[in-house]
Amino acid sequence: MAILAMQDVALKDKVVMIREDFNVPLKDGRVASDKRIMATLPTIRHAIDQGAQVILVSHLGRPKEGVYDPVFSLEPVADLLASRLNQKVVLVKDWQDNFNIKNYNKSDIILLENIRFCDGEDDNSPVLSKKLSDLCDVFVMDAFACSHRKQASTYGVIEQAKVVCAGPLLMSELEALERALKNPARPLIAIVGGSKVSTKLSVLLNLSKKVDKLIVGGGIANTFIAASGLSIGKSLYEPGQLTIARTLLEEMNQRGRPINLPVDVVVANELSQTAVAQIKPINRIDKDDMILDVGPDTIKTLCKDLEGAGTIIWNGPIGVFEYEQFSAGTCAMALSIANSKAFSIAGGGDTLAAVDKYEIDNKIGYISTGGGAFLEFVEGKKLPSISILEQRCQDAPK
Repeated sequence: MAILAMQDVALKDKVVMIREDFNVPLKDGRVASDKRIMATLPTIRHAIDQGAQVILVSHLGRPKEGVYDPVFSLEPVADLLASRLNQKVVLVKDWQDNFNIKNYNKSDIILLENIRFCDGEDDNSPVLSKKLSDLCDVFVMDAFACSHRKQASTYGVIEQAKVVCAGPLLMSELEALERALKNPARPLIAIVGGSKVSTKLSVLLNLSKKVDKLIVGGGIANTFIAASGLSIGKSLYEPGQLTIARTLLEEMNQRGRPINLPVDVVVANELSQTAVAQIKPINRIDKDDMILDVGPDTIKTLCKDLEGAGTIIWNGPIGVFEYEQFSAGTCAMALSIANSKAFSIAGGGDTLAAVDKYEIDNKIGYISTGGGAFLEFVEGKKLPSISILEQRCQDAPK
């Protein structure tokens, strides 16, 4: 991938603007989880160590564009950054109208207030893009999680800035995804879980052409089970997706790579913390049963498959793991991935929640913080920020 890396750009005495992803959860005016912020520190420290004046840009939440709302202020992020970097971080609110970098010490880290407070961010306004680009000598795109959005701070500024490059966090994400999808160690196994086929249809279609084995879980698996002609009782599924599910089942069978559906499942009459769980063969589901996890025989097969994998892509749980009686499948799968010799990459909110719950973050090859960007990359889409970075690299004088 022809993208200029931040490490290959001279930063000494330059004003370096870095687009990071500080979209973190807040509680009582403080950052509730610092994982996303901690991941950005190497990028920021590299710029500081190289003698640059640093300006940081990010969004937080979904405020109404053009309206300042203290609920979505980056002030808690500024406080946390200052403590983690042991350096002064100055939050600047009115940077569009009254900002001069010369008014700050070079050692000050400048954090621009929530970019979504600015008119034109969502619409990729050329005016806002130019205001951003005019502030810096070098623009660094380091927010993979936002790279699927064609916005002023993730696209327009890359078009207009003097020098543009990708930060190490973004580069490491792209390298991990390319390793998993473009040149994977075989066999390549993909696990796609979650509630709806419709939200991950493109992911399923793209992966079905690449993988040696496709494993489906959750409500997605229920739709495939129903498509195969079996009863699923009152389980969550999508009637409108049965045709595409049947087509995928047939195509994978023809390729000699069948989608292995559960042979046994864990059911209950309701979804609640006190629901009574029962293990049943997949062909013995009653009309009042809800399928909420896979059973022990399915777990054994799943774990055996994962043991022999060369590459594993994991997106979504295979059961309602939030409740202990329906968590065995996701737990066993998570631990098998952690113990596998395969290169593994995990992405998606529910997936990361499972990684945290089972404390396996240091045993996953790469954990993607991308969310929507992760899914779009796996779908095979070209991410706008990556496309414009590649274009700028091609257009740069050799």
